[in-house]
Amino acid sequence: PWAADTAPRQGLDGSNNWVIAPSRTATGRPLFANDPHRGITLPALRYLAHLCAPGIDVIGAGEPALPGISIGHNGHLAFGLTIFPIDQEDLYVYRTNPAEPHEYWYQDRWEPMTLVTEEIPVRGGEPVTAELWFTRHGPVIREHPERHAAFAVRAAWLGPGMAPYLGSMDYLAARDPDAFVTAMRRWGAPGENQVYAAPDGTIGWHPAGRVPVRRGWDGTLPVPGDGRYEWDGFLDSAELPSARDPEQGWFATANQMNLPPGHPSGLNPVTYDWYAPTRHERISEELAARDDWTVAECVRLQTDYVSLPARRVQALLAGVRGQDTTVAAALDLLRGWDTRLTPHSAAAALFEVWYRRHLHPALLDRALGAAGLGPGALARILSVGDATADPRIDLPLLAADPDPGLLHATLTAAVGEVSALLGPDPAQWSWGALLHAHPHHPVAALLDGRPAPPWASVGPAPRGGSGDTVGAAAYGPGFRQTTGATFRLVVDVGAWDNSVAMNAPGQSGDPRSPHYADLFDAWAADGSFPLLYSRPRVEKHTVATLTLRPAGRSESG
Repeated sequence: PWAADTAPRQGLDGSNNWVIAPSRTATGRPLFANDPHRGITLPALRYLAHLCAPGIDVIGAGEPALPGISIGHNGHLAFGLTIFPIDQEDLYVYRTNPAEPHEYWYQDRWEPMTLVTEEIPVRGGEPVTAELWFTRHGPVIREHPERHAAFAVRAAWLGPGMAPYLGSMDYLAARDPDAFVTAMRRWGAPGENQVYAAPDGTIGWHPAGRVPVRRGWDGTLPVPGDGRYEWDGFLDSAELPSARDPEQGWFATANQMNLPPGHPSGLNPVTYDWYAPTRHERISEELAARDDWTVAECVRLQTDYVSLPARRVQALLAGVRGQDTTVAAALDLLRGWDTRLTPHSAAAALFEVWYRRHLHPALLDRALGAAGLGPGALARILSVGDATADPRIDLPLLAADPDPGLLHATLTAAVGEVSALLGPDPAQWSWGALLHAHPHHPVAALLDGRPAPPWASVGPAPRGGSGDTVGAAAYGPGFRQTTGATFRLVVDVGAWDNSVAMNAPGQSGDPRSPHYADLFDAWAADGSFPLLYSRPRVEKHTVATLTLRPAGRSESG
């Protein structure tokens, strides 16, 4: 079934992080955890590094093309991030000059666009010349000369000093929470939930990123580029909410709407595009339930597969009766399930196929029909096969009208589909028989049908979770995992050598290296490894050393 191209594409680009105060840990030291969610790639997206130089001793991970280490610790602070989805872009629509299509109307006059010519070299051929047009707001992405119109994008991250993650350079050597928060003033893009923890017990949260100030409009729709809709600078970082040493003894983010009550966001909205709250709700449920947290327990929570949508849908099954033995058995399977999307769970396989491929599209179609768009509206708006279940939509619709007929009909269809994929016997079903990780190297897509070399993929391996679980696993056609946490970090703040990490599929980007994909199996099994920091421990466990010297210098020099 791993080859079957029958599953929905499920979107996800999020992350989890949390910090726990000494009052809630088994050791009396703070704990820090972060697991950013990105594409499941080969080689690994992130690179673990320990950088030592005068004034700096930092360990953690960044992305090879971006500066600094954005998630890790420096022996004084642990720090990490998740997406804080600031709306940093606007689409401008221009009226262009009928006599000169590369002039646009701005503040009562025609203003010329700027032309930038790029020459693109082509191996084995002549270079290609590309003409790029820009307005005062940004790059032109579409032109309609026949309609006298053009479109351009203004983006905060296209401004000077806005290289992604550049702000991490400012906090790598921060020695206390105040210095870390001060560094947030220079963080530009992307918007991030920054959390931190210090050995003195301080924990905190401070979102970072430039928030455009829009006077009298909110950025949700395209606007005319004639000068009436200009940004009035950016919010100061101090105007964003923050928290230090919260009374509850912990703080967590998972890309959910986390502006506190009373925050004046209505005057200048940060965004309207918050992520579904299910991961944060589950993290909060767990963190609030105990006061003896350990590094190992944080790793367990990072790989937690409890599905809150499943728990809530399960509660609505009391009024549903199976009209044949097959559906009755399916209902019994779901009612007796612990709602964990583990790789070995038969109920998890049934629920995910039902919820995403059948129940969600049916609910949306019914809601759109009730809105006057008529039957089959969903199919006209989007491909049902690519629909992403969103509990913010589904669960209120179900709670308001738990239609037993709709539940029964969609479940019947799901049972049929799972039976076709995994066989008719539910005892042989498992979620990991469908959901799997099988990362490919980008070169595999460039071979024009020729066989890919063995190093161009690794796996497959069965996986658990979904886009709704803390242990996140978004998946695409064929139930192949597309997104998740290939990098994870848990820091024992102050006892740094007790920290652990994971970075899959391996540290090296060289297929000839034994470390190219040697962490894949451990990652797929939700494992971790020690992240040693102190010089004695690092030297004790060193297995190889590479020394680089400038050419022409002797070893003694």
